[in-house]
Amino acid sequence: MKLSTRSRYAVRAMLDLALHESEEPVPRADIARRQGISADYIAHLFRQLEQAGLVRSRKGPAGGYLLGKDPARITVGEIIRAVEGPVALVSCVEKNGHLACARAEDCVARQLWRKVSLTLAETLNGVTLQDLCTQTRERQEERHG
Repeated sequence: MKLSTRSRYAVRAMLDLALHESEEPVPRADIARRQGISADYIAHLFRQLEQAGLVRSRKGPAGGYLLGKDPARITVGEIIRAVEGPVALVSCVEKNGHLACARAEDCVARQLWRKVSLTLAETLNGVTLQDLCTQTRERQEERHG
């Protein structure tokens, strides 16, 4: 199992935004250049993130993006759910998921997939954007003394 490019890029772009945000919006082109992600792709991701309340956009010459809430209140799980949907290994373990096969109710493997999905979701929900910012800054200090 791998996280999609969409999830990885959304987390990277949100981290970049959090690291470079001040009182002024961060231009999409700046995030794209620093992260090596197409500006159009960032716009697509940020539309989804904006619908989830995780970013705000400001139009105009001094426009760009701002975080929708404090980075300590944005989890990696929220970011991924905003661009991917529910975090689940298989559809039959999603909260509102459908039972994909006739054996789902008695399926022992389904119980395992549910447990793994819950553990994954708990891990992603336990890491905030602020945590990632702190780790990034610590790594930068270690590298640059």
